[in-house]
Amino acid sequence: MSSVQTWGRGDWLRALAVVVLWGLNFVVMKVGLQGLSPMLLGALRFTLASLPFLLFVGRPPLPWRFLLAYGLAQGLGQFGLLFWGLQLGMTAGMASVVMQMQAFFTLLLALPLLGERARAWQWAGLLLGLTGLGAIALAHGEGPGQMTLIGLLLTAGAAFMWACSNVVVRLAARHGSYEPFPFIVWTSLVPVLPFWVWALWAEGPQRVGEQLVGLSWSAIASVAYLAWLATLLAYTLWTRLLQRHTAAKVTPFSLLVPVVGLAAAALAFGEIPVFWQWVGTAAVLLGLVVNQAGWWWTKRRPAN
Repeated sequence: MSSVQTWGRGDWLRALAVVVLWGLNFVVMKVGLQGLSPMLLGALRFTLASLPFLLFVGRPPLPWRFLLAYGLAQGLGQFGLLFWGLQLGMTAGMASVVMQMQAFFTLLLALPLLGERARAWQWAGLLLGLTGLGAIALAHGEGPGQMTLIGLLLTAGAAFMWACSNVVVRLAARHGSYEPFPFIVWTSLVPVLPFWVWALWAEGPQRVGEQLVGLSWSAIASVAYLAWLATLLAYTLWTRLLQRHTAAKVTPFSLLVPVVGLAAAALAFGEIPVFWQWVGTAAVLLGLVVNQAGWWWTKRRPAN
């Protein structure tokens, strides 16, 4: 059985590595989508993250329902919607912000599904985060380089699916102990067939074949980064954190991803957020501060 443990130095290092890997992730996705369709990018990503390792990595000792639920939510749901949103006008920098709404969606789902009690400051952080998301939504537009409303909605849906996968990890940890790396490898197998079928159905075999034949080195590098670093490494570290700690304590740390994501998008694509996007980003990040500061203050406040 999983037990909640003290947050240690190793957990800080895991969280920092995840922040950097996922912060760069959004720029890499944009680069990959320059030569690949969203569903084909998803198919290649999870094919590379699963098939080369299945002969060497045993299946984790969990019922199939956990593997299927996580693979569909995190693989097909989260990244199918995110890739689609990026293709339809979501900017890389703002995607890195909006995706962190998963922390607040996880908090809402953890109450009825996990029985994890939320504190007053966590609700305050949630309210700030939702306010920030609303401010970001005000800044959508249809011009070149601007964030579109459909892109925002699809990205918000991807954040919700990420939250669903976080809940699955916590439920699986209660069922029994398992190693994160085999879990990520085997769950990455789940969305492979749906992504390939979706790509072939939406674009046709000829168009899919043309994209595969015309793969550029930048597209190949993007797929490799997404498969091995952003999926296998980062999600292995993330799963380990969720095994050791409550969802309410772990998920807010992903709100630091936009710090890297916004800087990387500005350098790579010249994406500079407009006023309301800055306001929304500040509100979302302030939600993290409130969430974590409340826990820190309570831990250090002397008992009466």
